[in-house]
Amino acid sequence: MSRRDQITLTPEEITAFLADGKVANIATMGPNGRPHLVSLWYVPRGDGVETVLETWTYAKSQKAANLRRLPQATILVEEGDSYEKLRGVSMECDIELVEDTEKITKIGADLMHRYSSSPEVATSASQFVRLQAPKRVGLVCRPTKIVSWDHGKLGGTY
Repeated sequence: MSRRDQITLTPEEITAFLADGKVANIATMGPNGRPHLVSLWYVPRGDGVETVLETWTYAKSQKAANLRRLPQATILVEEGDSYEKLRGVSMECDIELVEDTEKITKIGADLMHRYSSSPEVATSASQFVRLQAPKRVGLVCRPTKIVSWDHGKLGGTY
């Protein structure tokens, strides 16, 4: 029996894991052919294998330049500080670059609500979001392949 089958997350577990996660590591291909890896906040949309991640970045950033050249990325959300606690979701994604300021503002507002300490803080950040949106692009990350794992499912055996 494959150990892979034992540790794979169900679609419902993927949804919950991404909803609880806070930081996505996003790898794009740089102009020199090497991966360019950065961490970003994200907002999950949808369920299980239909989950889409949305985020934003500066329009002049290296990751935006990389995605204009090749709109693909690998995204990792993971946690665990020892082998038996390792959990994660890795997604190969096609990336849609959003240039519409209203849509970018929506993504930014959703990020502020997800990561702010209170709804009041998120609401007061709306001016910041409106000022930032014209300088940014939205990233809609649609998985084409998802790999997941939860070593806790092994019950301490390896």
